[in-house]
Amino acid sequence: MTTHLALLRGINVSGHNMMKMEALKTMLKNIGFQNIRTYLQSGNVLVDTDEESASKVGFMIKQEIFKTFGHEVPTVVITKRDLELCFKNNHFLKEKEVDTKKLYVAFVSVALKNENINDLKISQFKPDEASIDGNRIFIKYAVGAGKTRFDQKYIEKKLNVTATIRNWNTVTNLLQLYNEE
Repeated sequence: MTTHLALLRGINVSGHNMMKMEALKTMLKNIGFQNIRTYLQSGNVLVDTDEESASKVGFMIKQEIFKTFGHEVPTVVITKRDLELCFKNNHFLKEKEVDTKKLYVAFVSVALKNENINDLKISQFKPDEASIDGNRIFIKYAVGAGKTRFDQKYIEKKLNVTATIRNWNTVTNLLQLYNEE
């Protein structure tokens, strides 16, 4: 069995793409996933399956959500290792007195190269900062996520990827959830 973490973007936000977690769990169980755990109501779902391919798991979940709930929900599937690398490779954590409330991670559907940071034109968003690490973009917002144009829509448009962003508290709690297995 492989445990995958599906990050569903934009569910239960401001009354859009509403779905109850119990209904989501039932749907996932009905298509063969096991040991289904959710974190918050915002689309963080751990599932166990014999399927090793994260992209296949993501496709299955996205397709079934559309069939069951009628919502087109972008889905990025990551592993425990992806979360562990957030802690190992996020250089913002090494800064003195870093405010973790301003740290976020954008998880993207494909591995990026360091030079993709130029494609993002992050300099336009100073004093916000970002760095790329594989399928993760570490972000440090100067003021906060709600007051920037450097968001998931911008990342998707500039890099032609599917992306979903989680705050540092959520990333921390998701890794703890993985470790509780």
